[in-house]
Amino acid sequence: MLPHDTLWSRTIEQTRHALNCGALQPLPTKSEIVEQDGIHFLVRILTQPDLKQRAKKRQEAEKVASGNAPNPFLPYEQDLFVSDLSPTHLCLLNKYNIVDHHLLIVPRAYEAQESALTRRDFAALWDCLAEFEGLVFYNSGKTAGASQHHKHLQLIPLPFAPTTPSIPIATALAQAHFPGPLGTVPNLPFKHALVRFAPNHFRTPLEAARTTFKCYELMLKAMSLHSGTAGNPPAPYNLLVTRSWMLLVPRSKEAFASIQVNALGFAGALLVRTPQQIQTLKDHGPLNLLKQVAVPAN
Repeated sequence: MLPHDTLWSRTIEQTRHALNCGALQPLPTKSEIVEQDGIHFLVRILTQPDLKQRAKKRQEAEKVASGNAPNPFLPYEQDLFVSDLSPTHLCLLNKYNIVDHHLLIVPRAYEAQESALTRRDFAALWDCLAEFEGLVFYNSGKTAGASQHHKHLQLIPLPFAPTTPSIPIATALAQAHFPGPLGTVPNLPFKHALVRFAPNHFRTPLEAARTTFKCYELMLKAMSLHSGTAGNPPAPYNLLVTRSWMLLVPRSKEAFASIQVNALGFAGALLVRTPQQIQTLKDHGPLNLLKQVAVPAN
């Protein structure tokens, strides 16, 4: 369904169109680097936080009017459509993006955001990662930072920013210990599981999907998160996937000191809304903030 080597060009083309027609509404930010324990966290500060607040208020108004939470993916906004990925998944632009060319990988049929990921989800994400270097992440439920209730994974191109490491957390991940198939990172003060992949380990996206889905199930089990059922999803967690590694982090809280954290926080990228929040982040330290919203390491 996705012609080979076309996703990036389709993303560029659709971004241009969506900006011209007003469907894409980027949120302007400025950025700072905040270092702790050798990790140079990229912290973005919203310069017009009211834009996202207005969008949230519109959604709340729609919910009151209809009696149901609005679903931006059923139907999806045609001007944000990038590509079909498979019979079960499609790719959209993130309407309120902070990172350029931020994509959403969305099941066509409704599934709750708390749902466990499936082999089809992994097939769709690897169809995208096969096209260009990026970070795919999943926020399993509101406590893990999800803002929409329809299941979706997200993809941002690498590097995060021209002047920072490709992914800030990679410097810490390089110190991981692997007593078995799953590794842990000594500098990370919260519960987590890591898997590494050898360069060019996967011959096809389908092979990558099959292998990493099995790794995902192993990670859930190791973190005492059951694989989930329709009425009994796993506890909240964040999942991050690149061509080289996969990281899973169980979650305990959505925010600390009013600073909300999603999966990108565990990649080394945080978002704050006010000067007070950036000062709070500096006072506590980014790793300490992540520890507060994750599950402390044993």
